[in-house]
Amino acid sequence: MQKERLKALLQKVAEGEISLSSAMDDLKHMPFEDLGFAKVDHHRHLRQGMAEVIFSPGKTAAQILDIASRLHKQNDIVIATRAEPDLAEQVCHLDSDAKYLEDARAIVWGELASEIDSRTALGHVAVITAGTSDWSVAKEAELILSANNVSSELISDVGVAGLHRISVQIEKLKVADVCIVIAGMDGVLPSVVGGIVECPVIACPTSTGYGASFQGLAPLLTMLNSCAAGVTVVNIDNGFGAAVAAIRILRRTK
Repeated sequence: MQKERLKALLQKVAEGEISLSSAMDDLKHMPFEDLGFAKVDHHRHLRQGMAEVIFSPGKTAAQILDIASRLHKQNDIVIATRAEPDLAEQVCHLDSDAKYLEDARAIVWGELASEIDSRTALGHVAVITAGTSDWSVAKEAELILSANNVSSELISDVGVAGLHRISVQIEKLKVADVCIVIAGMDGVLPSVVGGIVECPVIACPTSTGYGASFQGLAPLLTMLNSCAAGVTVVNIDNGFGAAVAAIRILRRTK
């Protein structure tokens, strides 16, 4: 349940607009709702400032829909991440309100803002990719940021194979509150960015690369061993986790 909705509900009780029993009906599923196969965490928005997100792999279309419908009663936007096209097609066929964002590999319920107002945004994040192959991870991060009122700019394909590409973006990096740097292959780009900017840098390795990259393990180790002090590293292909880390940082600075 969102803080704003809880406050509005308690205000209605205080002003006598609704009865205590009606309010109790609305609150009866806090902190979670047991569906048997899943326990939907309605309390997460109150604890962490953002709603639970559905991780799609391993779930059926029916399970995703059941969880999403319960979350959507309490939250304006619901997101199911890592949804492959076949699964997303099943979900969207069963529920016309569901929309599939192929670039982000995510199913969304609710209306995302077409543009985040910089005056009311939680902050601004630069999402930077080393290569075009890192696109889907970046779009996942952008989606999570947008759903949580964070403005972002995607700076794509500026890896270290051509350093002139990132050098012309330096002014954009310096105005960001947080930089998310996404890279596969050698995974060096976060160190480059970390040596330029003063804001927090979140490095996200991807599984992009040839055999010796070991599905992202090589860039992960490179990022963990970054010579740029203070670079934070999330798991392989985890655009979602990188975005949540940025949101947590921004919430503590506002």
